[in-house]
Amino acid sequence: MLSLFAEIVIVQHPLSACLPLNYRVTLSVRAVGTGPLSYQWFQAEDEVPGGTGADLVFEARCTQKYVCRVNDKHCNCVFSEWVKVKVCDIPRPLARPSGTWQGEPLIAVNPASQTVRRGERVTLQCSAFGIPAPDYQWYRNGNPLPGKNRETLQIENVDGDHEVWYLCSVSNVLEEKWTKPAKISLVVPDPPAASELTATDKVALLIGNLNYAHHPALMAPMMDVHELANLLRQLGFRVVSLLDLTKAEMLAAIDAFLQLLDRGVYALFYYAGHGYECSGRNYLVAVDAPQPYRPENCVSVQGVMRRMQERHTALNVILLDTCRKWYNQNCALSEIRSLAPLGNTVYGYATCEDAVAFEVQDGERSSGIFTKYLNKHILRPEKITRVLEQVSEDLGRDPLVTGRQVVEVRHTLKDPRGLGDPVRTAGHTRELRVRDLCWRRANELPERRTLAFPCGAEVELSFSALFSNVIIVFAAVKPGDRGVLDCSLSLRSNPVMEDVFSNLGRLDRMDSLLPNDTLSPDCSLRLCGLQKLQRSLVIEVELHYTRADCGARLTESRQQDVGKPLVARCELHRRTQAAGPAEPEGGRDRREGAPFLSIDCTASYRQPPRQPQGRPGRPSTRKAENGWKCATTAAAAAAAAVAKNPSPRSNEPEENDENEILECST
Repeated sequence: MLSLFAEIVIVQHPLSACLPLNYRVTLSVRAVGTGPLSYQWFQAEDEVPGGTGADLVFEARCTQKYVCRVNDKHCNCVFSEWVKVKVCDIPRPLARPSGTWQGEPLIAVNPASQTVRRGERVTLQCSAFGIPAPDYQWYRNGNPLPGKNRETLQIENVDGDHEVWYLCSVSNVLEEKWTKPAKISLVVPDPPAASELTATDKVALLIGNLNYAHHPALMAPMMDVHELANLLRQLGFRVVSLLDLTKAEMLAAIDAFLQLLDRGVYALFYYAGHGYECSGRNYLVAVDAPQPYRPENCVSVQGVMRRMQERHTALNVILLDTCRKWYNQNCALSEIRSLAPLGNTVYGYATCEDAVAFEVQDGERSSGIFTKYLNKHILRPEKITRVLEQVSEDLGRDPLVTGRQVVEVRHTLKDPRGLGDPVRTAGHTRELRVRDLCWRRANELPERRTLAFPCGAEVELSFSALFSNVIIVFAAVKPGDRGVLDCSLSLRSNPVMEDVFSNLGRLDRMDSLLPNDTLSPDCSLRLCGLQKLQRSLVIEVELHYTRADCGARLTESRQQDVGKPLVARCELHRRTQAAGPAEPEGGRDRREGAPFLSIDCTASYRQPPRQPQGRPGRPSTRKAENGWKCATTAAAAAAAAVAKNPSPRSNEPEENDENEILECST
């Protein structure tokens, strides 16, 4: 007897599409089975109201994934293939679908010719509509570029070899079309001035906090830290980028960062995450801060800045993409207090006093608005204060945050120093070697290696760093023996390390950070929070295969000790200070001679259930709300309660998502 589950057969699956905003699209599924069939369409994991027919007709307003479930009267069901309807909101596309459009590719944006300086990065953009969604292939002087099959082509460190023509082929099953060619040209730079300012070294620490134990999770810090780190490397900075740090880990990372600073060094500290302001001081909220938090649960910005100044660096830049809501409206203004008239500190804040900083989730892109424009201008060969002024001007013209967020820039800079100033090591070779050794400890990846299994198969392990405390392990199997069939792999780590980005929505964003030329592995394992690792990391590889001679399904396993990768080698847990009083006003983060406290990697904070993120095309924000902000009746009741039982913590802020809906613009 045939199983009833085999009676439903989908003969036509829906097709993915790339469409302009508000285009009316039809997704269709065709199935055959016993008796009448019923249909239910899903958008992501939610049922589409009224989507109970074989055809789903709707206006495409945002990028989403769809699937259809087909049922029969015997309670059997099958699902169609997932499809993605991508919406491209292009202000002035070159072409738009007409009434006779059959789905063939329509090129909406052609790549543009550009003139750039040597060593800069060039981005060529091509966008097209199509049903099915079109494929892309970039060409250089008529020759295809292997692996360059996305809408965007990025060319790093442009030189004379890149002064050629580029174009893109756009195709689907209906037709192939070609963009207009784009030419990359180099400009001849002006000769350097005789009194050119230089650095003895450049060092940057980037921290992004997004998975909070007691506060709303964020999306933007992950992408912002990754992109800014890449740009700073182009400027010659030694970069350490870290995600999701507790207060103890933040202080330990800052301690290690300060050890790399010395006379003549350019130092940059960047933070993205929750923050607030209290009594004229700015605070960064660690991922383990309680609800509600207090200053002693957070990291003082002024304390970090003062300690940077104590190193007598040539340039200190502090960039903060976080909020500055006050505990109370009588709060004093924050101050920059230099140790001496050194004239070397630049302080760039995403927003002004007692205001919030916004992050926007628009389709597949999440970014802090401040960092969005910072990354746009940071490679400019200009004085750093002028770069931040351009960031402020662009953000001020953004209609999304008009009247809501304004960049604030303060500085004590007396020389026209910029982040692109060259490094001159003459007379500082010894100090440079010491810093180079310390920096490499936080950025060293395990070497590629091959594991041999008794069955004759081999598995190659390779490693990629997304951040200084996030590593991906790739495994690819090489069967070798014809008697080994249907190989599959599984990976585990010892100790077990949580992948805090595995929740729906963040996984695709994390994977998108990988280089385009990354080989497709048979299995991969993402390991986060390497700063908590106190012993060698062991990768356990299980190989599952079928014996050709007897058909038996067998499993073999091997273990590989890869040491302490990336920031784990710095052993930040040894720097962790024992619990003590809040940071003193002088800005010191720890007392001299205070004992160190080891943090066990299994005792980290536990992640709360993921909070739903903003809808695609809609922004959400990070902000610290004042505890007094409530309805009139609630405020009166709270005031009466405070009068009856006063508490010094009655006006402490709570972290909240912004409830106001802002319209996105591209």
